[in-house]
Amino acid sequence: MIKAVIFDMDGVLIEARDWHYEALNRALRLFGFEISRYAHLSTYDGLPTSKKLEMLSIESDLPRSLHGFINEMKQQYTMEIVHTQCRPTFSHELALSTLKAQGYKLAVASNSIRSTVHTMMERSNLVRYLDLMLSNEDVAKPKPDPEIYVAAMQGLGLEPHECLIVEDNDNGVRAALASGAHLLRVRDVHEVNIENIEARIQEVSHG
Repeated sequence: MIKAVIFDMDGVLIEARDWHYEALNRALRLFGFEISRYAHLSTYDGLPTSKKLEMLSIESDLPRSLHGFINEMKQQYTMEIVHTQCRPTFSHELALSTLKAQGYKLAVASNSIRSTVHTMMERSNLVRYLDLMLSNEDVAKPKPDPEIYVAAMQGLGLEPHECLIVEDNDNGVRAALASGAHLLRVRDVHEVNIENIEARIQEVSHG
């Protein structure tokens, strides 16, 4: 029986995938580098910035000495976007408040850094429903490694078969499946609603 729903954040609860893409490219362009839209969608989506920069150093000879500065600028640019564009979404507030009222434990497990996770959850008015928030700073290995989802389940005091994970991108899906939990894969934030979540919980319960 499902007792908890664990959400990825970017692309699931917050339409932030483009925000990260734009912010990182803005920082990279300071040094004449850029990630194409195709590369972003096919390879980089859902990975932490540090991993993206490491891949760029291997593939495009981005100097590793620039990683720290680019990462810092990227986080600043991301926060600028968050403060102007991140706001509550009715369907998500309805979904989380309904699940909370039904007795489910709720968590967010994101490859973003801690300050981004907390700021986005506060500005989207979802923090009040969450029992746990985990960022890439809370684990040694980010997604696609399952560590963050295993940590979330342990933090909630539950077994994998008692948890449903909501994910959108390939790296997150791989992490979710490897954790042993049940999965609801969505294409975007618009598919994250109480109807789809309850339908998947019913499927799992009767499966």
